[in-house]
Amino acid sequence: MIKTRPVNDARGDNSALKVVGDLKQDILTGYFKPGEKLKMTRLKERYQIGVSPLREALSQLLIEQLVVVENQRGFKVHPVSREEMRDIYATRAEIEALCIGLAVERGDDEWEAGILAAAHTMHKFGDMVDKDPQEWERRHQAFHTAIAQGCNSPTLLQVRRSLYEKASRYRNLWLKKNMANSDVFDANQKEHQLLIDALLAGDGEQARELIRQHLLSPSRALEKTPGLEELAD
Repeated sequence: MIKTRPVNDARGDNSALKVVGDLKQDILTGYFKPGEKLKMTRLKERYQIGVSPLREALSQLLIEQLVVVENQRGFKVHPVSREEMRDIYATRAEIEALCIGLAVERGDDEWEAGILAAAHTMHKFGDMVDKDPQEWERRHQAFHTAIAQGCNSPTLLQVRRSLYEKASRYRNLWLKKNMANSDVFDANQKEHQLLIDALLAGDGEQARELIRQHLLSPSRALEKTPGLEELAD
């Protein structure tokens, strides 16, 4: 039985602009698997929307490289690959390091307070990560976003967000494999604390190096996993 996604009351009319966020989220979190054909009948039932706005939404996600055209016969979810993963994570690590470097230079007391608040919210959920990995991921994202926002560059933050979305499909695979391993998450939390210490000390060089290594950890772990494509199934 196909699950119907709850309708967001803020949507109003059924438009592509309203549904594209839901469809994107379903792709990023793995509801629709990498390489899966996106059948219109299933999409219509899940999102309670017509074919025309669905095609508009899919065209937008085609631009964002989250879906691909399948031999002119429809759309499917963009496949995963080791090559893409390496490229996305390497680029993201450098962009994040650039954001953090600027944030250390430009950040103020309010920025520092935002980081500590986001870290507290994330740490409180640590014991529940295996029960709700998506909530953990939301809090984890909010923590890193609080740090990056100190760069005060809307253009840079937009690039960062796009890379985060592309990387999240692979990070979800990492969560799927590691969410029950307490040692992995203990190490993850220690990396967060080291990063916070460097930021509050105003050590931009150390913070940039720490964030590079932190962001590359999931891709390095997945590199050691045989059958990345099979893990996505």
